Amino acid sequence: MRHAHPRHRDHDHDCRFARPDRTEHGPRLGHHHRGGGRSGLGRFFAHGDLRLVILGLIAEKPSHGYEIIKAIEERVGGAYSPSPGVIYPTLTLLEELGYVTVSTAAEGGRKLHEVTEQGRAFLAANRPTHDALLARMDEAGRAQGGGPAPQIIRAMENLKLALRMRMARGPLTAEQADAVAAALDAAATGVERS
Repeated sequence: MRHAHPRHRDHDHDCRFARPDRTEHGPRLGHHHRGGGRSGLGRFFAHGDLRLVILGLIAEKPSHGYEIIKAIEERVGGAYSPSPGVIYPTLTLLEELGYVTVSTAAEGGRKLHEVTEQGRAFLAANRPTHDALLARMDEAGRAQGGGPAPQIIRAMENLKLALRMRMARGPLTAEQADAVAAALDAAATGVERS
């Protein structure tokens, strides 16, 4: 069995809803419900589930990471908003497993993910699980009704991730701290006025 890249293993202890590492059709893909989700959809996305959903979305239409985030948000009516910190490592793992290929699109240089024959075969072998996940996502979307807009949830998660990544790069100078604070203050003012 091919294992995930080591950078993905450090999250394995966080998976609250683990399933066996293999199915009768081959390795399951893991999902780690960290940040970016809300309203308990983690129950839907146990070990392997979110990656199977992402692979299905890419099989329907080659997509950028941002498009995948939006597609999931819309499907569940905002009940779950996967963060970039969940989506992009998942896409990397799908590529490492040979289930997707990546090309750089001319416009904006964004990475376009496209399913491979191996990915289609894996998806076909796991079709009942995939279809059941989509049905549960649709049900969650109907139940969510008038919940918070998914694009706002995603934007909040993007902001948190950007701040964490910037702080991890090392101490800020006084000028850098002022610039970050000014950007956050401007965002807060814009939200208040909307």
